[in-house]
Amino acid sequence: MSSSPAPSGTGPITDSAPVSLCAREPRVPADRLVAEMVPPPRFDSVRFSTYIPDPNQPSQTEAVQVLEGFAAGLGQGTGGSGKRRLFGFGRAPKKAAPAGPRGVYLDGGYGVGKTHLLASLWHATPAEPARKAFGTFVELTNLVGALGFQQTVQTLSGHRLLCIDEFELDDPGDTVLVSTLLGKLVDAGVALAATSNTLPGKLGEGRFAAADFMREIQGLSAHFRALRIDGEDYRHRGLPEAPPPYSDEQVTKAAHATEGASLDAFSPLLDHLARVHPSRYGALTDGIKAVCLTGVRPVPDQSTALRLVVLADRLYDREVPVLASGLPFDQLFSDEMLNGGYRKKYFRAISRLTALARDAAKLTNPR
Repeated sequence: MSSSPAPSGTGPITDSAPVSLCAREPRVPADRLVAEMVPPPRFDSVRFSTYIPDPNQPSQTEAVQVLEGFAAGLGQGTGGSGKRRLFGFGRAPKKAAPAGPRGVYLDGGYGVGKTHLLASLWHATPAEPARKAFGTFVELTNLVGALGFQQTVQTLSGHRLLCIDEFELDDPGDTVLVSTLLGKLVDAGVALAATSNTLPGKLGEGRFAAADFMREIQGLSAHFRALRIDGEDYRHRGLPEAPPPYSDEQVTKAAHATEGASLDAFSPLLDHLARVHPSRYGALTDGIKAVCLTGVRPVPDQSTALRLVVLADRLYDREVPVLASGLPFDQLFSDEMLNGGYRKKYFRAISRLTALARDAAKLTNPR
């Protein structure tokens, strides 16, 4: 079949039509959920050596030194294979919890490189990837939802290190759940590392959240050493301005002209997300090179909004550009949502979708 003539402003129409995310209902094996707990693609190549400390902020250099030593100290860990124990086999003998701090908490404002350092710690820890895990707080709670609490404990107890990015301090129920899980893992000898989000209502009161983090994890606080990382605070710059949306016709033509693109109307996609467990949103985007959306409108309710936040995180982790028509992404969430308890999540989603929308500009202007 020959290609159709190229529409104005796009490349040649590809032979294969864009796929629809709404037509996908991924079934993800439990072992894949665990195997995918690694730093996202944008942090594949980061290392301590690629973190450039600000010479005016000695705490940044100190943090690198402490974390390098922490990683080296994990080389003596023991424990069974997490994969073997995924289904309850090969259980290792119970180990005594190590004395002293068994975890590090990276405490600092936006733009100081906490996730870069956390991913560098994962890469530097001398253990095979199957023995160390990296995920956001939301991904960890989704893992518990998919596997169940006891299965998650068994699965992760064979790991040497668990890194938790963006520990959510704004959800008391999930915080208790994860704190209980971490207590079990510490007892099994698993080392921990975490960063956290700032509590709602405190976004303008300073950059550091160590006291809040230690209080929320209650009995686990003795196992963490807080590393304060000073640096320029980007929080007060506000949300980036979203680029203007395209027309439905432009989005549709770009989707047909882009190999590996998906094309969906926004409202049906939001409905579809309710039928797919958030732990499968990564699999939902497998093989997708660009997401094209028509008719973007305000998100109708908080449950839908929180699901969209998770999808935005998975697309951002995978650096998938998003081309859209309708309203710009900075108008997705109502004022009530942006002033409520989950506002930090919504600000992050707007920022990430805006970045992906900028990346999508090349889809309408190929070389």
